[in-house]
Amino acid sequence: MLVNHLSASAAEIVSGALQDHDRAWILGETTFGKGLVQTVFPLAENTGLALTTYKYYTPSGRLIQRDYSNISFFDYYYRNNTEARNPQDVKMTDSGRTVYGGGGITPDEKYIAPKLDALESQLYRRYAFFNFTKNYFGTHSAKLPEGWAPDSIVMTEFHNWLLKQGGFEFSEADFTRDHEYIKRGLQSTMYTTAFSVDDSRRFDIQTDPMVQKAIEAMPKAQALLDSARKVMVQRMSH
Repeated sequence: MLVNHLSASAAEIVSGALQDHDRAWILGETTFGKGLVQTVFPLAENTGLALTTYKYYTPSGRLIQRDYSNISFFDYYYRNNTEARNPQDVKMTDSGRTVYGGGGITPDEKYIAPKLDALESQLYRRYAFFNFTKNYFGTHSAKLPEGWAPDSIVMTEFHNWLLKQGGFEFSEADFTRDHEYIKRGLQSTMYTTAFSVDDSRRFDIQTDPMVQKAIEAMPKAQALLDSARKVMVQRMSH
């Protein structure tokens, strides 16, 4: 199961339950830590009071909610400091692995997606792939063969288009370094026009570095399940 620091609430309930029962290998970042439930009490003049009335716990009894005392609302929501956990809230999974509560769900294997570099950030912020695709299919057929990928000609067209737009700051070394990122971005965006949104999303998932990492971790997930089953069998035999 893949999670990151923005995985919250229901995502944490599900991932925490699977982890407690040793039914999933959790990969990614410590989750957000949102495990509160509010009840709205109606007041006069179409107003209401949202009052926290419940807390969510995982099956082992871990509190999902991250501590928000002594910090500002902004820090809680946007600082993304989700690594904190309560050392007093120690629990065990079904097979006896140690897990902690009070700070979201800590993954079994940590993975942090690489941050965008300067050129990648520019392309993302300025919708470069979308705008180029719109321009490209204005002069090219929108019908592409199955399995199509940008070749050197398309990559050169994109490179020259960036230079004509102005405002994009990059060197030839930058463009070469980010070649795979750019190729993937173009292919994903152009698939939306040439095929469908579903085809684009399918391509994104198939080429996502975190998904690739998860595929590599599948033997660990299988080993976890096998180990948990052995422990349960041993317990039942005593």
